[in-house]
Amino acid sequence: MTLLIQKLLIRKEKSQAIINTIREWINTKFYKAQELAGAIAKAFVYLNNQFAKLEVYLTDGRLNIDNNGAENHIRPMVLGRKNWLFATSVKGAEAIATWYTIIETAKANGLEPYHYLKYLMTEFPYYQRDGRDIEALLPWNVSDDGVVRIS
Repeated sequence: MTLLIQKLLIRKEKSQAIINTIREWINTKFYKAQELAGAIAKAFVYLNNQFAKLEVYLTDGRLNIDNNGAENHIRPMVLGRKNWLFATSVKGAEAIATWYTIIETAKANGLEPYHYLKYLMTEFPYYQRDGRDIEALLPWNVSDDGVVRIS
């Protein structure tokens, strides 16, 4: 049995009941929320309108119930916005963006950023001096020599 089928069976067994309970709760509270109007009414309309998207989780084992993975990838960029305020120039902002790109690309390729940057800063001058193509230094081309992989 494949992992996706196993996930679907577990979701049908455990998650379906929880999703059904939430749906029933929405149905019993929806009209009262509309009577109260205001923010609570808007929240219930939003929840009701988005509920079908939540139920898709039960039909596809590839989907996660949250988007934590995506949020974890963009968090450094969001935190970096405060740093970009102090770039003081367009060139400074571009330099910061370049560093963030290098770091996040290293992470996406399973490299520990500190060790990759150390490797890059050590090797890059030799590549420049010898006129070698720096393509070999890109994260997806780096061998395990001197670069620690994220475990």
